[in-house]
Amino acid sequence: MEILIALIPAIAWGSIGLVSNKLGGNSYQQTVGMAAGAAFFAIGVYFVYQPIIDMKIILVGLFSGTLWSLGQMQQFQSMRFIGVSNTLPISTGLQLIVNTLAGVLLFREWTSSRDIILGIIAIIILIFGVTFTTVTDTKETTVDSKGQKKAGAKALIYSTIGYGLYTITINASGVDAMAVILPQAIGMLIGSLLFSAKQEIKSKYTVRNLLTGLLWATGNIFMLISMAKIGLAISFSLSQTGIIISTLGSIWFLGETKTKREFRYILMGCILVIVGGVLLGYIKA
Repeated sequence: MEILIALIPAIAWGSIGLVSNKLGGNSYQQTVGMAAGAAFFAIGVYFVYQPIIDMKIILVGLFSGTLWSLGQMQQFQSMRFIGVSNTLPISTGLQLIVNTLAGVLLFREWTSSRDIILGIIAIIILIFGVTFTTVTDTKETTVDSKGQKKAGAKALIYSTIGYGLYTITINASGVDAMAVILPQAIGMLIGSLLFSAKQEIKSKYTVRNLLTGLLWATGNIFMLISMAKIGLAISFSLSQTGIIISTLGSIWFLGETKTKREFRYILMGCILVIVGGVLLGYIKA
């Protein structure tokens, strides 16, 4: 039963790219809708658990939520430019690398030679995994195609910065996970509205994307439950398997075309990213 609970974040988070693409809208509408859905969910969680929320938790939640909105919005942007199947494996790998380096340099998480050796191996595996997902057989020579790749890469950098600082802020603060959910969701909504200030977000697509927020929040709450039941290592590792759903789903259901060679490399890249994530989870245990 515990393993089934641990797989819910992978299914929920792995489906977000597919669902948001099907629901439609631009990255601003998708992010605002997603943040609003997460906020509704967080309100329900607050009334069920009734955690104690102090000023520190409020400030940490608002700040981390704003950083999340930057990361998510730019990830949606990247999906538009280079596709779901290219964006999510790279994004996942980069986030794992950034969070690992932050854990080592800022929080001194690697305390033994075993941790250092396994950690370096995990980072190398992640780098290979990310590299494999970028393999292409198409020689892009047009200005538009080069521009899209450049814009996608830029969006991924911003997304990684936003997501990285979002998790680092939570880890550094040491606040209670259940207590920070509501302030964080409010920060997500405020941040997404600020970043979308000059955009048209009053749309049916924004309302539709409430569903993606509910998906994200469902994954988030079950991740917390799973961590309490079976520990960080297993729950974290299983959550990483969601990129298989998003990557293969984008090819099979969204019609993103890949050659047989590209498909093989993307699949190998996803597996390597998962292996690297599992190894990092093992170290944290």
